[in-house]
Amino acid sequence: MTISFNERKIRASLPMIRLIQRVLPLSVANWLIKLGVARVKLDDDLIREAVTTNGVSCEWITPKTSPTDKVLLYLHGGGFVYRLTPPHLKIGAYLAQKMGAQTLMVDYRTGPEDPFPAALDDCVTAYLWLREQGFSANNIVVAGDSAGGNLTLTMLMKLRDTGQALPAAAACLSPVADLTPKDDQHRKFKDPLISPETAKFYHQSYLGNNDAHNPLISPVFGSFQGLPPLLVHAGEEELLRNDAKRITSLAQSAGVDVRLEIYPRMWHVWQINLSLPQAIQSLDDIADFFKTHLGPEL
Repeated sequence: MTISFNERKIRASLPMIRLIQRVLPLSVANWLIKLGVARVKLDDDLIREAVTTNGVSCEWITPKTSPTDKVLLYLHGGGFVYRLTPPHLKIGAYLAQKMGAQTLMVDYRTGPEDPFPAALDDCVTAYLWLREQGFSANNIVVAGDSAGGNLTLTMLMKLRDTGQALPAAAACLSPVADLTPKDDQHRKFKDPLISPETAKFYHQSYLGNNDAHNPLISPVFGSFQGLPPLLVHAGEEELLRNDAKRITSLAQSAGVDVRLEIYPRMWHVWQINLSLPQAIQSLDDIADFFKTHLGPEL
């Protein structure tokens, strides 16, 4: 694919974003995020509604003319420390429109104030709330980016292990799958967006006093047996492409229907930049994947 003007422009901003993650206090960042979320304006054909799902803060995004029996549960990224952001709301809105389905965005608790298992518990609670509202499991799909990709996989494992009906399919965008130390990998490969210090802070904020080898923290140490079809997207230029490859290999070995796409020249969660052609390409692929797995209309 030809390098677009928008790709060049966004790529030029990555070093500054990398620096901001290191120096901006977390409290200030989440305050700014909260202000930004309140100001997000979606297209007129979408209805946005705040909802509490058995104590968990969420946002409904509903296309006005679409059936209401199908839903995407979206688990945002942000290093386990940032709350639901404006770009994530826009991803959820884009997928809702493209799929013709409702999207429930989960604003789960974050570290370091609320380490594992708070975020995972909130995501499971939101999923079970959807089931309580009458949504069939085969009419629910799940997607998550970065930390949300981790929560997508660990939520599936926890639901399976507790005997719950699993969603129809799941997609992971640049997922974090292994929170054990990777200092040697950072020396060999420089991620254009996330520094080693930032990654270490994110991971420790979620870990708390827990063991990173716990499969519900690092899903590469868990069983993928019986999970629903998976789609995994990662960027060629991000360190976490290795996590994406490991997930795919483990899922294949467990007999899971899984597909991995590595996008040339892309960085971590490039999909938040909707002006980027590769972001639209990725999100359209995810929407099409989900539409093939959702159950028939009621």
